[in-house]
Order: sequence, then C-alpha cells, then structure tokens
Amino acid sequence: MTNKTGPQRFRLQRALLDARQMSRMIRRMAGELVERHDELDRMLLVGIRTRGVPLAKRLRDEIAAMEDVTLPLGVLDITLYRDDLSTIGPHPVVRETRLPEPIDGRVVVLCDDVLFTGRTIRAALDELNDYGRPRAVRLAVLIDRGHRELPIQADVVGAQVQTARSEQVEVGFEGIDEADGARVLKPVEGEAR
Repeated sequence: MTNKTGPQRFRLQRALLDARQMSRMIRRMAGELVERHDELDRMLLVGIRTRGVPLAKRLRDEIAAMEDVTLPLGVLDITLYRDDLSTIGPHPVVRETRLPEPIDGRVVVLCDDVLFTGRTIRAALDELNDYGRPRAVRLAVLIDRGHRELPIQADVVGAQVQTARSEQVEVGFEGIDEADGARVLKPVEGEAR
C-alpha cells in the first residue's frame, strides 16, 4: 500500500480489511452485480486507474467463476478530466484509457477502490461521455467513506466506513502493493491541513 498524499505524513489509525476479508467482500460484490443484471452479455467492467483496475479484474474473475462468462474489461485514466488538474503539477502523468469495445447500449460498471467526495467518479462519467452513450452506468466501490461533495452514490459497495475528513483510506492490491488489504491513516500531529 502506498501513501498517495504527497508531502503530508500519515500514520496507521486502524486496519479495515485483511486479504481474506477483502476476498470475501469482492465475491459478495460480484454476486450483487450478477443478481441485479440479467443481461451479463451487455455488461462491461471499467476500472478507474489505479486501484479500480485490479478491483474490476477481481470482479470479472468472480463473475466468471459464478456464471461461466468472462466480461470484457476496460481501463479509464481520468487525469485530464479532473477538476484539480492545475494542482497536480505542470506535467501530470497521463496513461492509456482502453475500452475493449464500444460502450453504446452497454451497461458500464465503473469500479474504484474508494468513494470519497465523488469528484473522481464525476471525471470518469465525463470521460465516458466522450466514448459513447451507454444504456446505464453503475458504480461498484470497495469502500465508501462518505464526505460527498457531489450527488454520487455507489450501486454496489463492499463496506461503508466512517472516517474523519482529514483521514485517508488506503487500499492495497497484491501485484500493485505488498498485499491485499485496507486501512485508515490519520495525519501526523502538527501536519494536518
């Protein structure tokens, strides 16, 4: 798990999920997606970089195990659609957005690790509009920590977690990070914003 916060320092407040709990949660989320959508052949999973991508892959694998169908998987990089682009720095790193097929008429399931203010999802929706007109867009998030600034709500949630606005929720996926898991970090005293 990496600290995505820049110069501010954080320390562990509490652990949220270990690898086994996270695996069970993703399995349950996949089951909810299957139950809510009769037409899996019209569904497209799209992970928001960075940690929405491994969540989308895990959901795809769980759905394949349950239903014997492998859903197409897309990757969305929202960097140029962010409303805070000017604060990121003069040379933001933009990676590839890859959608394996047209999204018109599809049910697109956006996947992300943590839902916080809603601004990441707003940026993802703006980018999706540039690629076509899906029949519906659903949102699947591993952790919803509240503190919304926009009227955005997830359709499938692994866990809702109460946090202070100054805290960070950090999710790790094996392959990107040391291990699967999630934890809450709080600012080191004297460095809170």
